[in-house]
Amino acid sequence: MNRNFIFAIFAAAILGGAIAIGGYKTLEPEATPAYNSIQERQQQIVQTVASKYSETVPVNLDFTAIASKAVNSVVYIQSKYDSRTITQGFYRYQQGPAMASGSGVIVSDDGYIVTNNHVVEDAAEVKVTLEDNRSYTAKVIGTDPTTDLALIKIEEENLEFLPYGNSDEVVVGQWVLAVGNPFNLTSTVTAGIVSAKARNIGILRDENNLQIESFIQTDAAVNPGNSGGALINTSGQLVGINTAIASSTGSYTGYSFAVPVNLVKKVIDDLLEFGVVQRGLLGIQIRDLSADLSKEENLDIVEGVYVVEVNEGSGAEEAGIKPHDVIIKVDGHQVRTSSQLQELVAIHRPGDKVEVVLLRDGKEKTVTATLHNFSGTTSVVKKVTEATIEGSVFEEISQQEKKRLNIDGGVKLIEVGEGKWAAAGIDKGFIITHVDKIKINSLNDLKRVMAHKKGERVIFLGVFPDGTKSYYSVDW
Repeated sequence: MNRNFIFAIFAAAILGGAIAIGGYKTLEPEATPAYNSIQERQQQIVQTVASKYSETVPVNLDFTAIASKAVNSVVYIQSKYDSRTITQGFYRYQQGPAMASGSGVIVSDDGYIVTNNHVVEDAAEVKVTLEDNRSYTAKVIGTDPTTDLALIKIEEENLEFLPYGNSDEVVVGQWVLAVGNPFNLTSTVTAGIVSAKARNIGILRDENNLQIESFIQTDAAVNPGNSGGALINTSGQLVGINTAIASSTGSYTGYSFAVPVNLVKKVIDDLLEFGVVQRGLLGIQIRDLSADLSKEENLDIVEGVYVVEVNEGSGAEEAGIKPHDVIIKVDGHQVRTSSQLQELVAIHRPGDKVEVVLLRDGKEKTVTATLHNFSGTTSVVKKVTEATIEGSVFEEISQQEKKRLNIDGGVKLIEVGEGKWAAAGIDKGFIITHVDKIKINSLNDLKRVMAHKKGERVIFLGVFPDGTKSYYSVDW
């Protein structure tokens, strides 16, 4: 009994001590951390605790390599516009010099750059800045308002360029990157998926109704300044030129649109070789087939392009295409909309042949049509190098003459007719190189500048074919 009593007292003592120590620890002030750097503390913990998260990214979603390469091939473009006199009714006011900006894509190592027509259209000067901040004055090689594309060039070698992809292989749902310079924020990369193809959003206009809208639609964020930039696939290939956004605010709100690269390739090659786009035309008037139209025409199909009218003497008429036919394929490609048909035809030149599959009376029929130009022939369309301006005839000078006279460009007066040029006493053969301080490289330059000089005193600088430099001061 004495032994049990002693054991109970001993156990009670131990328990009391434990309670006392616990109470002391509870009331003891918090100790100062044994470290002076949160950064060091985090490193200690990370080393001892396994991370719950994985940094592994699926291969098809790792855009780092292609993004780092693509930014070197996308340039920042600044277009300068001269001051001009604006007339509205009885009021005239002077609009000062202006600047606009956009993007461009290097497509060759020797300085050729693709951009949008609206980025450089009517600009007095085009400045290009590369990713490494080197800057150049670019020359506009050619423009095409019907596709909103333009080709410019800088004098440089060994540039990184984006290789062409194949926009026919682009599919809805695939990942793409948009690279450009939105809001003057250079080298911006955004990602999204292809939302749709062959979209027509009604933004381009042409007096001959030759505009081509067959855009790749994406949800990659594109904003003002992205125009002319690159749309690339996950292989780093160029599949489109970003051109427009669908927005009520002027900024990105969900969808953007790019010109497919297969059309870009054709337009740019035309501008490079001919200075003007060679448009091949079937010569038909068309509309999208709908369920209502199909019912009205007693057709057994609701997808395709309905032929409303066939132009006389056109390639379509020669091939045997008739009104009420439904075109369902061109060169093996399925055709569901007018936009698709226009794109598939627009990648060809006059004289090219295309295979057309159509439905007539419920039966498929295959025909081969030879495309014509706008004039109804299969000849190559030449760039306009001669034009009448205010009663006198001017021509663009040749490369040989530029080299001989050591000038960058100019427009020659070859026939003096009645009008302002004759009244100003400007002699035949005079090559205009500058109007005031504005450089004149082409007929379009001269037309554009003189359209804004009415009522002003103008100084024409230039040179005669024998090398004599001269100038004329004229009240225009």
